[in-house]
Amino acid sequence: MTVRAALLAQLRGGPITALELSARVGIPERDVAGHLEHIARSLRTGAERMHTEPASCLDCGFVFRKRERLTRPGACPTCRGTHIEAPRFWIEAHS
Repeated sequence: MTVRAALLAQLRGGPITALELSARVGIPERDVAGHLEHIARSLRTGAERMHTEPASCLDCGFVFRKRERLTRPGACPTCRGTHIEAPRFWIEAHS
């Protein structure tokens, strides 16, 4: 099974973070975002879509709704805190 096929299988199982994906598939966390971008592009032509639950600050509650990058932010723009909950990704059928 290829890395992307393994990632697809994990993403179909429900919301999961990049760190969890890296542990389950056996690749470095820094490589996950590139694979996720490719998967999201390739799914646009099919019946499935990749969804993202945005990262949020655990200190003040700020939610990174407009962030397009799939990596975890380094710091909160509101409180400058670095205790950030990672974004979660999953795949669902698109109607």
